[in-house]
Amino acid sequence: MNRKDPIFYGLLVITALLFVATIEHVFLNTPVDARLGIVYKIFYFHVPSAYCMYLGAGACFLGSIGYLVRGKPSYDALARAGAELAVVFGAIVMVTGPLWAAKSWGRYWTWDPRLTTTLLSLLLYVAYALLRSFSGGGSGEKRFAAALGILGAANIPIIHYSVKKWSGQHPTVITQQGGGLGHPAMKISLTLAFVSFTLFTILLLWLRIRHVLAKERLALGEADAIDLGLEEPS
Repeated sequence: MNRKDPIFYGLLVITALLFVATIEHVFLNTPVDARLGIVYKIFYFHVPSAYCMYLGAGACFLGSIGYLVRGKPSYDALARAGAELAVVFGAIVMVTGPLWAAKSWGRYWTWDPRLTTTLLSLLLYVAYALLRSFSGGGSGEKRFAAALGILGAANIPIIHYSVKKWSGQHPTVITQQGGGLGHPAMKISLTLAFVSFTLFTILLLWLRIRHVLAKERLALGEADAIDLGLEEPS
């Protein structure tokens, strides 16, 4: 039992309870949009997922920089976990977005600047995940992946400011220019969603880092056993 496990499981319980509260508030207490109907409530999962994609990209960026500078396995594990979270939450964004767009725009996809740059980022992190899964585990492969992780993070500010820079159809609901969140229940739902998704991201990041580091230690232990003649090479 790791001494940090009680903290992890306590955070897990809090996150689960917050998700229940979020779902209950979104579907039972938040009003339905007059134009989009219940499809509007995808918003409370789509936007936090995009935010968590940014968190994953940020973790990948910091881990990649740290690994290139210091070469520690913990930084590499952070970068790998962050990239995989960017893929998971980016996929959620790319599924929930078109579902909303079909109702709002009458089509599932349009080459809007934000949609296009988000898809590009998702593909970059998919490439990172595939590289780490199918390439060797040497320092050269890790450094190449770190460079890719830094490149992927460079696209995140472009996604965020693409609507302002190149206009496009993507709505800006939270800002005053986009109409804002008129009903107090909408603000509560969005706040709950952000907190829930953020805690969930922290948990996944924590768990994945521990898993990657455990695999690294196991691989080193097997290599040492082979060197000492205690184990036959597989």
